[in-house]
Amino acid sequence: MRQTWRWFGPSDPVSIDDMLQAGVEGVVTALHHLAPGEVWSPEEIAKRQQELSVMCDGHPSGLTWDVVESLPVSEDIKRQSGAWREHIENWKTSLAHLADAGVRTICYNFMPVLDWTRTDLAYRLPNGATCMRFDAVDFAAFDLFLLQRPAAQEELDPDLIEAARGRFSDMDDLSRRQLVANIVSGLPGAGSHMTIDEVNGHLDLYSGISAERLRLNLLDFLGEVAPVAQDLGMRLCCHPDDPPFPLLGLPRIMSTEADYRAIIEAIDLLANGITLCTGSLGARKDNDLPGMMARLGSRVHFLHLRNVALEDQRLGAFHEAAHLEGNTDMVAVIAAALAEEAERKRLGREDWQIPFRPDHGQNILDDHVRQTRPGYPAIGRLKGLAELRGIVTAISHPMFSGEAT
Repeated sequence: MRQTWRWFGPSDPVSIDDMLQAGVEGVVTALHHLAPGEVWSPEEIAKRQQELSVMCDGHPSGLTWDVVESLPVSEDIKRQSGAWREHIENWKTSLAHLADAGVRTICYNFMPVLDWTRTDLAYRLPNGATCMRFDAVDFAAFDLFLLQRPAAQEELDPDLIEAARGRFSDMDDLSRRQLVANIVSGLPGAGSHMTIDEVNGHLDLYSGISAERLRLNLLDFLGEVAPVAQDLGMRLCCHPDDPPFPLLGLPRIMSTEADYRAIIEAIDLLANGITLCTGSLGARKDNDLPGMMARLGSRVHFLHLRNVALEDQRLGAFHEAAHLEGNTDMVAVIAAALAEEAERKRLGREDWQIPFRPDHGQNILDDHVRQTRPGYPAIGRLKGLAELRGIVTAISHPMFSGEAT
């Protein structure tokens, strides 16, 4: 398993030097300054490769750009509206430019309007660490009384509506503004925040688009881009919904093992694969993460390893736990990933090594004073990577792998 680290570019407070000292082998990054639908030019790709190739003092870092996260899929493509055909052609062109630069693993998602969604970006734990949290009661309060989405009254459970009404009445103006800021925080790395009016405008554009329609749009997209990726020797890996259940009346189509199986069977090319995110998928108790890794492993091209603690499944509350805590058996997931790598080696696959990154992390120690993006602290992720690396090392040791003589 190849140890990687997400980096948001030169403006990221977590530097190349920090990554190297954490023991990272490769970089996960993207051209966040380019709008969805734009072509990623060879010049922009080369610039990012140069930026990550040097340390702060100018010495070579030895790091390479291993995974793109993300090559964004525009809302036009998801809805099949506006300039969607042009955007698909631009996506193909960007794939070719990335392949020419030696970057061959591309993570993307197909979530409408909002990317990952949390109601609290700095939830305090008993030990003083902070993490991201989702509370369905808070989210319902936003949906009902701040966004004021008309269909929310009919879609939400009556008990949840009553709880949200009480929660909203207890909030002061500052708490309400903070809740809005937390939820409509835009795409990671984008640095932009949608207003309430903009969110409502985006929701209106998805009116009448069912989960089945969105799934067909995804398959149309993959039918265009996956053969190109296959010819280029690239790996596309779709990230799951985060959280993996419907929000704001929008369809969610990548939330379960059945969702993934449907797309990989419909577009049966090795290039059409999966980002197995144990945090996103782990927010549903019915997702069997070790089993998914074992059963779908041949198409897992990228791993996001993080853990969540499920607080209340009835109301849908969870927070991001430390990497070896929470509800996901991380040892079992990693054991399944190492077994998949061994099988790929046996088959002679060039892509036998699966890149993984410590996804998100709790803010601990000096993370509390360093202004990093939510979920992407330096020390919290370093701790997570060290723990994950320890599992890989232990399972791979001849004493436990069965190779000891």
